Order: sequence, then C-alpha cells, then structure tokens
Amino acid sequence: MAKSQTNASHEPPPMAVVIDLRLPNRPMSTFEHSSGALTPLQTRVTREILAFARREDLSYGDRLAESVLAEKIGTSRTPVNTALHHLVSLGVVVYDANRGFFMAKSARDLTDIASQFFDEPEEPLYLKIAEDRLARRLPDVISEADLMRHYDVSRSALRRVLSLMQEEGWLERQVGHGWQFMPMIDSVEAYEESYLFRAAIEPTGVLSPTFSADRAELNELTRRQQYIVDGGYLSMNSIELFEENSAFHETIAKWSGNRFIAQSVRRMDRLRRLVEYRQAKARKPRKEQAVEHLAILDAIAQHDLLRAAALLRDHIEGARRAKVHAKEVFLSE
Repeated sequence: MAKSQTNASHEPPPMAVVIDLRLPNRPMSTFEHSSGALTPLQTRVTREILAFARREDLSYGDRLAESVLAEKIGTSRTPVNTALHHLVSLGVVVYDANRGFFMAKSARDLTDIASQFFDEPEEPLYLKIAEDRLARRLPDVISEADLMRHYDVSRSALRRVLSLMQEEGWLERQVGHGWQFMPMIDSVEAYEESYLFRAAIEPTGVLSPTFSADRAELNELTRRQQYIVDGGYLSMNSIELFEENSAFHETIAKWSGNRFIAQSVRRMDRLRRLVEYRQAKARKPRKEQAVEHLAILDAIAQHDLLRAAALLRDHIEGARRAKVHAKEVFLSE
C-alpha cells in the first residue's frame, strides 16, 4: 500500500500514517530490554519493521502503529513494542508517551542498520546447519544425538530448527531420531535445474484457465517494483531485493489458482533462499529484474496473458544465463 499523505477529509490508511512531520520536542522515554539482547522472535520482528519501513519508503515523522504492525507481521503487540523500543535505542524511531512511535529518519537513510539486521541470522543454528550441508560436511542421514553433539545445543533448540527445515522441504524425519536431507540446490547443476523447472511451471501458471490476478495485490506489486526501479535498488541490500523478488514470483503463482504450482514456486524460493543468502555479498544489486517485473505486471494488467507468460519465461531464462553461467553462485568462501 502506498504511503498516504495527510488529509483530514479521509480515513487514515491501515498502514503507516503520515501526520504532523514535526516530531515531539519533549524528551523521549528510553527502553532497555531486561536481558540485554533481543530474542530470535524480537529480532525477526525488528527486521520485519525495518523491511516494512523501507518497502513503504517511509519518511521522517511517519507514524508506526503498533496494532497495525502486529497484524501485518503476524504476532502480538508485545514483541512489536519491544522491537520498536529497540529501534528507539538505535535512533531509528522516536517515542512519545501520548502519541506513539514515529520515524526518526527517512527509511532510505537506514541502509547500514538494515544491512546489519538482514545479515544477522534470525536463527544462527539454522544457517550453521545449512552452511554445513551446502558444503557437504553433513551426511545424507544423521541422528539428533549427533547434531546435538556437533553443534552443542539442546534437543529443544535443535528440534525447533529441524521442524523449520522439515516445513521448508529439505529435511525429512526418519524412523526413530534420524533425519534425512532431501535434494537441495547445492551445486551449479542443481541451481540450473531449479531455473529450468521454474521456467516450465511459472509461465504455465499464468496460462492456467483458473488464473486471476487480484487487483489490489497487482497494484501493490507494481508500486514496490517501481520503487526499486526509481532508485530503491541503490539503498536496498541483496537480501531485501531477493525477498521482493520472491514476493513477486510467489504472488503470480498464487494467482494461477493451481495449488501445486503455488506450492512448487514457494518451495523453490525457500530452497533458493539458502543459496541467495549465502552468496548475497557476492553480487551487486541490480534494477534490471524489476524493470522486467514491471513489464510482466503490465501485461497481466492488460489481460494479455500470452505476452505475460512469454515475458515471464524470458525473464527466468535470462536470470538462469546470468547467474548460472557466471559461475558466481557457489564461490568458495
């Protein structure tokens, strides 16, 4: 949803509200988390708030409503409140006891802070296991006991991460306490196969007889991709750009009305995320893909689905040639 301008004759939008841009001049309350560090949930919520602010291109003085953020992030107001107060301590947000939380800086000026949060893993153990598996330091089948000893973690902490990996489709529980790793994008060949698979199913989804684009989602995707083209790619880090890219492809797959296409694209993005995050620093963000995204969305808006499918196939094929043939995906660290 685009950021709205102050207008007394209209109801405020459900997201951030632009109000009097003069921030309160009274001293702001301070907050310090009792544990001295954010929990994984609080870290994720903080990251989501930063991502929202940058996606909406919020400006100095824009309001951050706790209830709305909680609904959009999918959590209670408690971790949102903690995350906002943490952002106050970082100078990103200011707090007024009577009026709430407001942006202390333009979202475009938060590149360094956003990078720190996106580079910091929400669940370090998750990335450790992913790294070791991608580097083939873990066998195809391994027990919970071996994983607990190897990473020096409790069973409850390990199972939380293993459950997430199982949900994402790259780990499967075996009889007893064993776990088997499923095929992953762990080589240049597998990476190319993933693009060939996507080039086969994503355009097919657009041509599905049940394809139906949601107008509000279409407008929102267009706005977000246009923001990238208009300069957002200069301040957004590689992970932010990947997440926007994923949202684009998964939303179009959802519009297909075919649950198997939607699930396949979502699972492929989860598998790609491991590789993209691992190599995020090895590539410079570009705006070309957003330009191509806009052309696809325009064709969908014009109900020219044949052209949209052709553009989508060309887009995926172009990405395959650029990334796979460049041999930059599985660089040695």
